[in-house]
Amino acid sequence: MGLFLRKAHFGSWRAEATICRSSGHVTQAGSAPVFSKQFNPQSSPRGLRRQSGAADWFLIAMVGAVLLASVAPQWGRSEGVLHLGRVTDVGVFLLFFLHGMGLSTDSLKTGATRWKLHVLVQASTYVLFPLWWGALSMLLGRWVPHDLLMGFFYLAVLPSTVSSSVAMTALARGHVAAAVLNATLSTLLGVFLTPLLVSVVMQGQGHDLDVGHTMAKVAQMLLLPFVAGHLLRPLLLSWFARIKPITNIFDRAVIVLLVWSAFSDSVADGLWTRHGPLLLAQAILGAALFLAPMLWVTRRMARAMGFEVEDEIVAVFCGSKKTLASGMPMAKLLFGGSAAMGVLILPIMLYHQLQLFVCAVMARRYAARAAKSIVSA
Repeated sequence: MGLFLRKAHFGSWRAEATICRSSGHVTQAGSAPVFSKQFNPQSSPRGLRRQSGAADWFLIAMVGAVLLASVAPQWGRSEGVLHLGRVTDVGVFLLFFLHGMGLSTDSLKTGATRWKLHVLVQASTYVLFPLWWGALSMLLGRWVPHDLLMGFFYLAVLPSTVSSSVAMTALARGHVAAAVLNATLSTLLGVFLTPLLVSVVMQGQGHDLDVGHTMAKVAQMLLLPFVAGHLLRPLLLSWFARIKPITNIFDRAVIVLLVWSAFSDSVADGLWTRHGPLLLAQAILGAALFLAPMLWVTRRMARAMGFEVEDEIVAVFCGSKKTLASGMPMAKLLFGGSAAMGVLILPIMLYHQLQLFVCAVMARRYAARAAKSIVSA
């Protein structure tokens, strides 16, 4: 690809020729680190409409999975007719194998120098989010069903996305390499921090969770295939290049199957007999109450720390996003035996869609502002 502009001529923009070659293949997938098609930071309206259309179909597929699970839960149960429990296990393993294969080591090295930015993003993901959940639960928790409240805590301790964070950063003309490193680091930390934080809260409420065993299972399901795929990248890169067009479709398909299976299990165990339409309204409002403050806080903190605009963009998009691609498999491991699984994953499903829409609007505004600064320079 080749057009990330140099700071020497355009203020706060930096040259990222190596990024364009090594990590210039990004997609707005279901929040997974597969860089599967070329992304032009000066995307045309037609290209943006195609991305929006893909996201719309993904949303429709997830809604369809919930409706199908509600009507015929026996088809999608983990141990039901289609044995989706086993199918999704294989799908998740292959998904993260492809994630690891799609990640360029060069892009990680290029973005490694901005340590203050990395600290801010990781602190936002694993410190500010849980603290904000604690504040909201004290203020509003009495009116929220316990399972939904726990679902929002699970949302709060999930890692950031990778591909959508990188795509939005590129669209906004931020520092792509720093976005790649931060989002990948967040995913790797989440293998250990997410189960640990969930176990602390669950044990505080009288529920037993073997955190060591759970971490090992999460590492086996997510980290092992990710590392294996990355190690095999030099050998299989040409093969991976040929299958790039289908990796995004496969990513979304696995997530939809996980949603279908989770809701089928919950509906079969009486989800809709215990909760009514108010649950959905509470979940939508809760997602907005998480996203809006985190977008504002990450932007204000980035400016207070004196970051350039390109680094502020990384802080805002990587520090406010939460992953659905890692969140669904980990939820299956952490809460798979719970009848409330459908309620527990509802916040991340809604937050995922909301973050894509809002961050896409913000990314276009950042890009327009940068374009104006070039014209006036």
